[in-house]
Amino acid sequence: MDIVLEITDAFFFDHIYAKLFPVPQALTSVIQGSDPSFELLSSLSKNLSLSYIPSEPYEYTIVPAPAVAYMSTIPRTNIIRQSIALFLITWIFGMVLYFLFASLSYVFIYDKRNMAHPKFLKNQMRMEIQQALTSLPVMSVYTVPWFVAEIRGYSRMYWDPSQYGKAYMFWQYPLFIAFTDFGIYLIHRGLHHPVVYKHLHKPHHKWIVPTPYASHAFHPMDGYLQSLPYHIFPFVLPLHKLSYLLLFTFINIWTILIHDGEYMTNNPAINGAACHTLHHLYFNYNYGQFTTLWDRIGGSYRTPEQSMFDQKVKMSDTTWKSQVNEMEKIVKEVELEDDRQYVHDDGAEAKKEK
Repeated sequence: MDIVLEITDAFFFDHIYAKLFPVPQALTSVIQGSDPSFELLSSLSKNLSLSYIPSEPYEYTIVPAPAVAYMSTIPRTNIIRQSIALFLITWIFGMVLYFLFASLSYVFIYDKRNMAHPKFLKNQMRMEIQQALTSLPVMSVYTVPWFVAEIRGYSRMYWDPSQYGKAYMFWQYPLFIAFTDFGIYLIHRGLHHPVVYKHLHKPHHKWIVPTPYASHAFHPMDGYLQSLPYHIFPFVLPLHKLSYLLLFTFINIWTILIHDGEYMTNNPAINGAACHTLHHLYFNYNYGQFTTLWDRIGGSYRTPEQSMFDQKVKMSDTTWKSQVNEMEKIVKEVELEDDRQYVHDDGAEAKKEK
């Protein structure tokens, strides 16, 4: 995350902090609006006994620090400044990814016929978005300590490809997927324990027939807990800094894709949208994130029915009725009662009154 912070510092935060917390007038008056070098700033700061301008230029990976980076009394290395910046980056970047890719999925992939499903909720998309917007800033707060630890050098992330060799530049990807898939399986399955489920994971299972906007519609602690393997990995095994950003983006896109209800693959090894649809319908199956490996080992794998891949059958009344009958039995076991308001409830009530 230090690459993103480095770029946002150079083009945004350095300028903001220089305006809000400028160096003393004694220094700016000597500079007189010029574009000083670091050497000049450092020399002047020593003469004026200023401690906030570092003795060496800020280290950088891609973007060198501009002169304005040294013109604030709160330096880049200040942990509070770093925490605030990383919170804003995580929150805003997370929202951009969420709205961009969830909207693309909704427009170009999601089958709108799902909204006619008997278990689609009233105002569901609005509620999904509201839940996500409420949770994302809180999840960002929880995540900040991991990012702060990363940029302060406590992780095993690296920049020079030769440090671990070209082969590892490839192997880091399957290692990341394997490590995080196992971790998420354990955490996700744990979140279904009755003591935990009703407090943390139930909000995400409100969506029996999810849309792409349900992808980030979690209780904030639920979303954070399931993200822990992603943050733990670079503290255990090396991970290239650019690869980390690519994987961070991929994870968000994948999370959206497995909620889009469009079953593009029936590969028995991949825990795709079909597997995750069964998880939302029937609760106790397919806890994995990327693969079906740990569900198979843990006895929680449920094979998607072939009817799910038949466009003529998957949306039929017969298929939906079968799903509803099984789902209602499981909801009573898991939640005791179903307090959801479905889009068809009004019609059912009207029929009862007649």
